[in-house]
Amino acid sequence: MMMAGSGPAYRGEHISLSEAFILLRNGVYAAGAAVALSLVALLVSAIKRRSTPAVIATLVIFSAAALLYVPWQHWQRAQSLPAIHDITTDMQNPPAFEALASARQAAPNALAYPGEATARQQQAAYPAIKPLLLKATPQAVLAAAQAEAEEAGWRIARISDDHIEATATTPWFGFEDDVVIRLTERENAVQVDMRSASRIGASDVGTNAARIQAFLDELKARLN
Repeated sequence: MMMAGSGPAYRGEHISLSEAFILLRNGVYAAGAAVALSLVALLVSAIKRRSTPAVIATLVIFSAAALLYVPWQHWQRAQSLPAIHDITTDMQNPPAFEALASARQAAPNALAYPGEATARQQQAAYPAIKPLLLKATPQAVLAAAQAEAEEAGWRIARISDDHIEATATTPWFGFEDDVVIRLTERENAVQVDMRSASRIGASDVGTNAARIQAFLDELKARLN
């Protein structure tokens, strides 16, 4: 319950983020203790040849292991990825947040793109994040991009002829990540650049890169 409830409790503004992480950590400890105690109970049951306690201990072990899998997987992913939270297809001239500027200025993470160090880490960790070239009119690309953003459930802040800004909310903790999509006309094509940045947290554990890649893949499929 502690692990499952930490995210919704924070999202519902019942507890602070630090309290949610404490609740999550305590839940991990409790689940680990349950596994350890159940292993002891399972061993004693095997020695005394008692089937009912053995069945109960086995069920507890599997249930606790299932609860521990998600935070373990999250931790594993965090160890393999750089501690960055601002991802873009254009690291030299990242799309700028304009309509969402005030919201980002009020958040812990910076409004401006972090710079060269983040760019180098992104390139090493997510080399597939690149601009998308589409053989379509700017109007068709803009309409398709708006439709994709709406289907993703993003809260759109602004749409212009070549620019979309929106906010995506993560499912469990409800973290807000801001997205900007920029369209640039090229010869017989439209270049789509994108930026996705978390408002809070040093590391996004790959969330923003995954969001950009999924969006661009879906946008390409929609226009093909």
